[in-house]
Order: sequence, then C-alpha cells, then structure tokens
Amino acid sequence: MTPVRVLLVDDQALFREALATLLATHNGIDVVGEAGNGEEALSRAQELTPDVVLMDLRMPVLDGIAATRRLRLAHPDVQVIALTTFDDDEDVFAALRAGAVGYLLKDVSSARLIEAVLAAARGESVLQPSVAAKVVARFAQLPEPAPQSLVVPLSEREQEVLRLLADGRSNREIAAKLFLAEGTVKNHVTNLLGKLGARDRTQAALRARDLGLL
Repeated sequence: MTPVRVLLVDDQALFREALATLLATHNGIDVVGEAGNGEEALSRAQELTPDVVLMDLRMPVLDGIAATRRLRLAHPDVQVIALTTFDDDEDVFAALRAGAVGYLLKDVSSARLIEAVLAAARGESVLQPSVAAKVVARFAQLPEPAPQSLVVPLSEREQEVLRLLADGRSNREIAAKLFLAEGTVKNHVTNLLGKLGARDRTQAALRARDLGLL
C-alpha cells in the first residue's frame, strides 16, 4: 500500500516536530513536509502534492480557515483535517464550510489521530466528540430537515455503514460485511450519529430516511 502523504501546518515548530515523530511510527504514513503558516502551506502543497494536510487554525500571515478554503479550491483532491486547540462554534463551522473533512483537538490520542489521517485519505471525515455534539446541536435548531441538508456530507463508506446499520446489523456484523476492523466501524457509527444529529442508531436510521439517504 502506498503511504499516505501528509503535510503538517502549524506555527509551533516544536509541535510540528513532535507530530512528525508520532506519525512516522506508522508505516502507512509519510510526512512529506511542514509549514509554519497558511501561506506557506499553499506553497508547500503545490510543491509536495500531499494526500492529507493537518491544519492548525490560528496562525500568522494566513489563518488555517482561509488556507483550507484556498487549498481546497486549488487542490480538491487534498483532504484537510483541522487540528487545533479550540473547538468554539465559530471555528468549527467555519473550518467545515471551508472544506475540512475532519476537526480534531490537539489532545487527541495518537491512535485516533493516525486513524483520522488514514480515514481522510480514503475521503472519510472524522469529528472530535465535542465537535460532533455541536453538529447535533445545530441540527436541533433546524425545525424540519430538508433532504440532503447535512452540515457535513456522508462519505461513501459512511453511507455503506448507514445502510447496514439501518438493517439492524451490529458493529461486528458490519465489520465482517465490509472487511473492516470493528473499531473502525465504531468510529464510523460515532461520526454518523454526529452528522445526522441522532442520539442513537435507531434515531440515526429514522433521520436518514427523512433526509432521503436510505
């Protein structure tokens, strides 16, 4: 398997160094470069053609949200994960609207971060639990969800998991059907609940039907 090419963008050199060391422990990930601000990130992305960019949000010269927006326009195949200290509503939804496929906080576990990078390379999205809760809250403010009115769209893999979940399959059964690790399926289900604004699997299936996803 070709390693996932990752570009690290953060204005703290020590954090970038630690992050590069952490990611280097996984043979499926190759850190191809670093950048200290959003403007430099755009230049490095043009030069290095990464698969995934781990993007800090609050940086000098050009912030991560503006950089994400410009990067996604110039290189739509490059997936961006916001990796930040902050999870306030303004940052969360601005990053998602700019095109980030994931939003994680810097206190995330190493295993979760690595899984997020690999998932982003597959075109999937990963949300920090606190961020998923904000998505749920945003849905609660909507009087009637219109078809396909998701704040963050479902990936193809998440749609597959959703269909099996709606059939009443357990995580173990879904994992066997899709040839995935059970832990990976659990992460997909967590993301689905957040994106659909659902408290549990049953409500997720009902809301998915209301949205025309099933």
